[in-house]
Formats: sequence, structure tokens, C-alpha cells
Amino acid sequence: MPTSAPPPSRRSAHWAALLGLTLALMAGACGSAPVGSPATDSQRQLKALEAEIGEARCSSDAQCHSLGVGAKPCGGPEGYRAWSSQHSDGKKLRSLADRHAATRRAENEASGLMSNCAVEADPGARCLAGRCVLRPRSGDAPSTV
Repeated sequence: MPTSAPPPSRRSAHWAALLGLTLALMAGACGSAPVGSPATDSQRQLKALEAEIGEARCSSDAQCHSLGVGAKPCGGPEGYRAWSSQHSDGKKLRSLADRHAATRRAENEASGLMSNCAVEADPGARCLAGRCVLRPRSGDAPSTV
């Protein structure tokens, strides 16, 4: 008469569920989908926005601008991107950024994520070596993200 393996103990089932929840939360907090899963709507929208920004080539600071992207659960953007009015349509970029922010707000609400609620000031942008970059905050090196 064949015998079957005993059912997993309550303790191991609890730890397995906790591990699964932890991994899911870590993936969401890092802003990326778990390995092997399709990209989220917000990730696709951010890629489209970044593609529209492109290399952000410039010849003067006057062509460089910053754009808030994403949405923190407490409000405000998750970060900023530098873009060039020489090569990108500001109205189209703002529209893409607005859609991305709305999607991120919905994702934050659905997942119950929280943030540090720190408000990040818009750093502005400048032309550096022919490319728009975000102005550094005190002690930071120039950044393109």
C-alpha cells in the first residue's frame, strides 16, 4: 500500500507565504517586475517617455529642462529627467509624464505602498558636454536621470 508524504507543517507553509510576500513587495518597491514577468504599464510608459527624451542633445542651457516623473505615494514625483527642447516636444513629454504619474498613483494605491514622503525639489537642468543633464544637488555629481 503506497503512502503519501505528510502535508507541509503549518510553520513551513507560513514561512513560504511570508517569503513570497516579501519577494513581491521587494519587486514592487524597486519599481521592477519579478524576473520572467511582463513589464508593468508604468514601466512601459516610462520607457516610452525616455525614448521620447532620447539623448537630450543641446548646444546651450536654454534648451535644457527638467521633468518630474512618477508619483510617490505621499505625493510629488519619484524623480526627474533632463530633456532638450532642441530635440523633444515639451507638450508631448508632459502628456507622457502625466499618464505615467497617474498609472504610478494607481499602482501605489492598489498595492498600499508607502514612501518616505520627502519632497524632492526640481533640480533643473543644464547643458553639459552637448547633453542636457540634471543640475547636481549639493555634493552630487551631474546626473542624466
